[in-house]
Amino acid sequence: MDTVFGYIESITFQNAENGYTIAQLKQKNQLRPTCIIGSMPGLFPGQTVRCQGSWKNHLVYGRQFVVTEFRVEAPPDVIGVRKYLGSGLIKGIGHTYANRIVDKFGVDTFEIIDQSPERLLEVEGIGKKRVERLVESWKEQKSIRDVMVVLQSFGISPAYAQKIYKAYGNLAVAKLKESPFNLARDIRGIGFKIADGIAKKMGIPKEAPLRIEAGIEHILEELSQNGHVCYPLDLLVVEAEKILEVSLDLIVPHIQILKEENRIELMDLPLGGSLRTFAWLRPLFLAETGIARELVRLQRSASHLRKIDLQKALAWVQAILNLQLAENQKNGVGKACQDKIHIVTGGPGTGKSTITKAILAITSQLTDQIVLAAPTGRAAKRMSEITKRKASTLHSLLEYDLSKGGFKKNRENPLSCDLIIVDEASMIDTYLMYSLLKALPDHARLILIGDINQLPSVGPGNVLKDIISSNFIPVTHLNEIYRQAAGSRIITNAHNVNKGVLPELKNLPDSDFFFFEIPSAEEVEKQIVSLVTQRLPKKYGFDPFQDIQVLAPMKRGVIGTENLNISLQKALNPRGNPFFIAGKGLCVGDKVMQIRNNYKLEVYNGDIGRILKIDTVGQQLLVQFEDREVIYEFSQMDELVLSYAVSIHKYQGSECRCVIIPVHQSHYILLTRNLLYTGLTRGKELVVLLGTSQAVRMAVSNNDVQHRYTGLQQAIIGYSTPALSYL
Repeated sequence: MDTVFGYIESITFQNAENGYTIAQLKQKNQLRPTCIIGSMPGLFPGQTVRCQGSWKNHLVYGRQFVVTEFRVEAPPDVIGVRKYLGSGLIKGIGHTYANRIVDKFGVDTFEIIDQSPERLLEVEGIGKKRVERLVESWKEQKSIRDVMVVLQSFGISPAYAQKIYKAYGNLAVAKLKESPFNLARDIRGIGFKIADGIAKKMGIPKEAPLRIEAGIEHILEELSQNGHVCYPLDLLVVEAEKILEVSLDLIVPHIQILKEENRIELMDLPLGGSLRTFAWLRPLFLAETGIARELVRLQRSASHLRKIDLQKALAWVQAILNLQLAENQKNGVGKACQDKIHIVTGGPGTGKSTITKAILAITSQLTDQIVLAAPTGRAAKRMSEITKRKASTLHSLLEYDLSKGGFKKNRENPLSCDLIIVDEASMIDTYLMYSLLKALPDHARLILIGDINQLPSVGPGNVLKDIISSNFIPVTHLNEIYRQAAGSRIITNAHNVNKGVLPELKNLPDSDFFFFEIPSAEEVEKQIVSLVTQRLPKKYGFDPFQDIQVLAPMKRGVIGTENLNISLQKALNPRGNPFFIAGKGLCVGDKVMQIRNNYKLEVYNGDIGRILKIDTVGQQLLVQFEDREVIYEFSQMDELVLSYAVSIHKYQGSECRCVIIPVHQSHYILLTRNLLYTGLTRGKELVVLLGTSQAVRMAVSNNDVQHRYTGLQQAIIGYSTPALSYL
């Protein structure tokens, strides 16, 4: 096996998921850098590394060194020291100050920082605050390096070692030795498989109780990320046997132990005409049964609002809003103004917004304690535009408490409202719905508005659909397209798709819907780039960053979100070499999306913004979201992804003036009716499909929505029926 040694001059590419990296390594006494490739997660420009591997010749890129193992080391000379200090790894020191420090202290620089940091004040321009920041960052990096030596002996990459250190600090090694499976539970990105590999190197046997129990919880956690709230016990056991590679005789007793320790819950539910045992993670079980209990509480408590003469109210509201409600809409408004809880569901153009405005106008005559909310920032903004009233995100409404790790608004500290209307309710997952319902006072009326034919929530559950299926809460179903909407081919085609009818694909002038038959995935990619960067901005005046959104069914492939983001980034924001952070090549001006809730920063899953500044000295990133600027530390960069192209699922609850959707056979695994329907309904003024009519036909004919196992419907029935006992 060959060895190369030097410092990382630049990174050409890095995959955030598997750590695959292409980098330029500068070796001593060599004019040209060496191209190194391989899995090297967490690698930074400026680091000195020793790599083991083998040489190969690439037909296009020439001689490359394929890395099988690598180790980060201290720089051996002035050049390496200078490169390391100026790399951005040490907070507060950029190229300018790195050069000044190294010019002053040479190869003794690290010893000075370690032993006599006060001498840094001898360097021109460096004051006490900068020295303090440098020393603090240096100590952290030194601690990380010390911890890394131990962690890497267990096969943990530098990138994960940094995450582990951030979570546990100097207790990292102790935590690891206590149980490597702590990592899977506590540190995002380290799953059971990685923890299991570490456990194996530590000599923990397959049959160890802590391994089996952690594996069972891991499987349930993975299933929840795929939307399941619970899972049939017989299928769970089979899955555990496959993943853990131990006998059923060992798995079943440990399931009982987890049940006795209140880490999971077991219960029988009716399925297919017979009872079947299901398993829940305990927090999901409490949230699901909590939703049922809170719905029954609210439904059976009296409202503070006085009763109204419904016929007079309907006549009055139609006059002041200058509209004529259809019979179904009148019924919906009437029930929503009388019922304690009411659900309004329907597709685009069926009058959900009209009903909302009518309900608000009538209820405003009875109280000013009215709250409007939605799951996402964009949905809340759209609700505000429609109603001319303030609407909040559910997260901000419930006020997250960072110190306690939960929402401040709850049963003990409820919201002040007589009526709350929640839009895009199909997006609300099990945890969030439970948090919302807990925070509603007994007297509050609740109206949930949504489209049950869209994709279900990103988080676990199918909450709105399950509530409707329980037949406990009254529902208004809107299914008629009204005159203004009937002229939109976006809306008529969306409804056709929802009914299982092929949309009208023939292109008409001045239409808001276009389809382009393109058999080649490579050509689809090329045309998407052309549409976003040239044709649509030229014809419609669309801003490529603000007014156009590419939505794709899949991440992988030529026309998956990952590759489209790279292509669109090059075309829309060609700023040379991107700065690689957490495996992502980002540039100032890039369009990015937050991919998980961050309550501290108050940015949430699905929020889209643009990068204003990348500060390599301060190790921070400044992102402009719709209403404010947010500062990210480099350590938080795994929360952001490029968003020139995003998945349809991630874009739920949002709308854009123009939506472009590739629909191609290469996406056949995920081509479903509700996916296409959801994508079409994201476009406000223009929708463009590119691909094949065969793929469109496949999507329309595939109504096999991925089944989610939940117990909510049965829980509501159990809590609302005195003769039944759910618990």
